[in-house]
Amino acid sequence: MDFGEIGDSYTADLVLYLAGNQFMVMKELVQDFLAKNPGIGTVYVETIPPGQILKQIMEGGEINGQKTAQNPDVYASVNLGHLKKLKAAGQMQDYMIYIHNKLELMVAEGNPKGIKGPEDLGRDDLVQSHPNPLTEGIFKFYGSEMLKDLGLYEKVTGNAECRECWAIPDKTWFTARHHRETPDRIEKGLADVGIVWTTEIVEAKKHGRKIDGVAIPAPLNKSDKVGYAIGVLNTGRNQDNGKAFLAYLATDKAQEIYASYGFVPASAEELALKPIP
Repeated sequence: MDFGEIGDSYTADLVLYLAGNQFMVMKELVQDFLAKNPGIGTVYVETIPPGQILKQIMEGGEINGQKTAQNPDVYASVNLGHLKKLKAAGQMQDYMIYIHNKLELMVAEGNPKGIKGPEDLGRDDLVQSHPNPLTEGIFKFYGSEMLKDLGLYEKVTGNAECRECWAIPDKTWFTARHHRETPDRIEKGLADVGIVWTTEIVEAKKHGRKIDGVAIPAPLNKSDKVGYAIGVLNTGRNQDNGKAFLAYLATDKAQEIYASYGFVPASAEELALKPIP
């Protein structure tokens, strides 16, 4: 399914800017949504790190050298703080939590390094590949917190703040888009382990990637905190279509689709729209 060219962010009947780690769900989800909403003809979907998307909305931005619209109809992030910034700017009022996720460690198939859990990130014999702390919400808000909980943040990151770079030379790589780079680096033998979402391991294995997952126990996996927040922008061109999409996300079918990709469904209370605090 084609979700449009970048220029379509200015013209599509529904423009969705969504946290990048749900990219794998979009084809099935949007097809089902359109089947239930035949009056909506075209959909543009952008799935990149939510911090990067927020910057596009607030300041303007580009993808592959092309400018993108600053007024999507819908924005979703793994951090409610991003939506609070849109509220403060007068661009969004209400939100809901529509799915959950949790952290997991991605390793090479068969786990040749014998990684048992997140404490092993303190080992000196591992080369690591993690999301960057600047634009990737998974690390900025959750992975970094886990490492701090373990007393390993400085050892693993060197307190570096950069993107697509060696945080610690030859030891810890910070990605630009971890869901693409980390499995590639692990398969090529350039990394031994990386912090990812459980859903990304499910997706990689569906496609026969040569990776495995090592579970992170709660509360270190942040499953109690990782709620995907979404809202309609009052600057969007198609606000009614945006509202229809949020209503669809609250249906049993939409929640079932997300669950089939490893996401944890939201409760009925979470799926009710409420004012952004």
